[in-house]
Amino acid sequence: MSAVNEAARSDRERLDTFPHLMLHHARVRGEHPATREKDMGIWQTWTWQQVAAETRAMACGLSLLGFKRGDNLAIIGDNRPRLYWAMCAAQMLGGVPVPMYQDAVAQEMSFVLENAEIRFAIVEDQEQVDKMLEIKDNCPQLAHILYDDPRGMRHYNQTFIQSLDEVMEMGRIHDQKQPDLLDTEIHQGGSEDISVMLYTSGTTGKPKGVCVTHAAFIAAARTGCEFDHLSAAEEVLSYLPMAWVGDHLFSYGQALVAGFTINCPESGDTVMTDLREIGPTYYFAPPRVFENLLTQVMIRMEDASNIKRKLFDYFMRVAKRCGAEILDGKPGVPFSDRFNYALGNLLIYGPLRNVLGMSRIRVAYTAGAAIGPDLFRFYRSIGINLKQLYGSTETCAAVCLQPDGEIKFDSVGKPVPGVEVKIAGNGEVLVRSQAMLKGYYKRPDATAESIDGEGYFHTGDAGFFDEDGHLKIIDRAKDVGKLANGAMFAPNYIENKLKFFQFIKEAVAFGHDRNMVCAFINIDMGAVGNWAERRNIAYSGYTDLAAKAEVGQLVLECVEQVNAELVHDGMLADSQVHRFLVLHKELDPDDDELTRTRKVRRGFVSEKYAVLIDALYSGKASQYIETQVKFEDGRTGMVAADLKVYEARTFPVVRKAA
Repeated sequence: MSAVNEAARSDRERLDTFPHLMLHHARVRGEHPATREKDMGIWQTWTWQQVAAETRAMACGLSLLGFKRGDNLAIIGDNRPRLYWAMCAAQMLGGVPVPMYQDAVAQEMSFVLENAEIRFAIVEDQEQVDKMLEIKDNCPQLAHILYDDPRGMRHYNQTFIQSLDEVMEMGRIHDQKQPDLLDTEIHQGGSEDISVMLYTSGTTGKPKGVCVTHAAFIAAARTGCEFDHLSAAEEVLSYLPMAWVGDHLFSYGQALVAGFTINCPESGDTVMTDLREIGPTYYFAPPRVFENLLTQVMIRMEDASNIKRKLFDYFMRVAKRCGAEILDGKPGVPFSDRFNYALGNLLIYGPLRNVLGMSRIRVAYTAGAAIGPDLFRFYRSIGINLKQLYGSTETCAAVCLQPDGEIKFDSVGKPVPGVEVKIAGNGEVLVRSQAMLKGYYKRPDATAESIDGEGYFHTGDAGFFDEDGHLKIIDRAKDVGKLANGAMFAPNYIENKLKFFQFIKEAVAFGHDRNMVCAFINIDMGAVGNWAERRNIAYSGYTDLAAKAEVGQLVLECVEQVNAELVHDGMLADSQVHRFLVLHKELDPDDDELTRTRKVRRGFVSEKYAVLIDALYSGKASQYIETQVKFEDGRTGMVAADLKVYEARTFPVVRKAA
């Protein structure tokens, strides 16, 4: 037997890299749907055999252009089948895919392209090509830009810009002439090779490239599949940024381990429609998506007839009382509640799940940020098996999972098998497992800081284990502080309670070393705009709407309701919001106030709006401010407003006797 044939036989038995997993599925379930994409309103389907063939052609084409082992490949765009296949094509050649946030402006991309020494970029369309051209002078090493969508590209005649179709056709011809070349490259790949480089969101500084091996990501994916009994029969909607570790785990890692089908929506605007058409069995979204979905539900209910609103309110009270317990199969729910819940399922919960596209969901997960207990309870109460997972980019998003029947609204579950979690003396959560980063790209200093001598990764999160072994995350360790009276201050916890209201899109709480908690509020333009229109309140835009006295009173009611709940929250009872203001502009990633995963850059916001924080704590009734903003086309402008400071009612804290 020849060496090549022997290698091919050996490869058929290997499942230790993502290319080997893809080839395995092409052999064992070749006719099973692997990928779907909605294009021009029609769903297109590729089987595992077709995906393997397309990926092979792409890999051979890249090889012809000079892509080689050790090279990094930038992948930029919305969720598109060929962009997912590009990841595997790079891995077949021993290269490393580097997915980037598609909504990042060109200058943000410039840092990653330079830092990762990118020579090859595969992008979705003309918009992303234009970004590459804008920064190419600052990235001279960028030698090849390949695009997927040809629309608008007819007059681009630069020799370094090529159609992905053209490159793949070259690859097919090359593969026919040298069929053993790619097989040899795939065989050389090993489990300890870097499989992907994912950049952190850069909440506190420049993003860092997290290098993760095939072994680590496959271990994380396999553990998750076994935990929730995922099979090749699952359907998922792949709509979250490909650069986010959550999407990489669910839409790439677990899809290649379990062999299930990923579905790419037509566009960001059609996600809800596409979600209903696909009816996924397995779903993943960060809390902000679940917040937005709830906001849309509440807007629709406010526009509904009086009888429908009354039915909704009644049965939602029933669901809040017993829905989560019924979902978990817990005994002790009275017959009357079970009967009312069954009726509510027929009239309200079932139709609502259908509207949300969640009728077939067997398990849904949320992660990426803490989810408010109230929001969590809402989804479980209407019969959606929503669970939390806890992890980070550096831990392949796999540290803790919530077992069925053991769901707690204020915990992130128990450590998954094979993962060790302990709490440091300062309350920081430390993690050690096989599913961890190999290191930060070109940052041995940062690697040494984050992984201690015992091999534990320092997550930067503060938490503790409860009596049942469930991990509870309080907040980012650096954000947890104390009020002037010594009481704990956890801003993220307060912000999540505020964001449960459909009228509040974002909140930023302040209070460390202060005598009280104050907050910035961003209203939700859709929800508040709908509310204002039904009351004949005219407005010209966000700034005008946010300044309306009626809107201020609306937000005030939400804040005071949160204060009424916080007074019963033990250690955080002192964190009631005393004063707040409604910001004159939405916090925006383009203005550096949020990361691309929509996490607040607290330090930046505190510095940028220092004059507003001073107004909150100095007792002023209002404060004038002018703020520079960036528009989508790159222009800048100024937004000015005189912001009113609101005083919220607080409630006396009752101390328990020692």
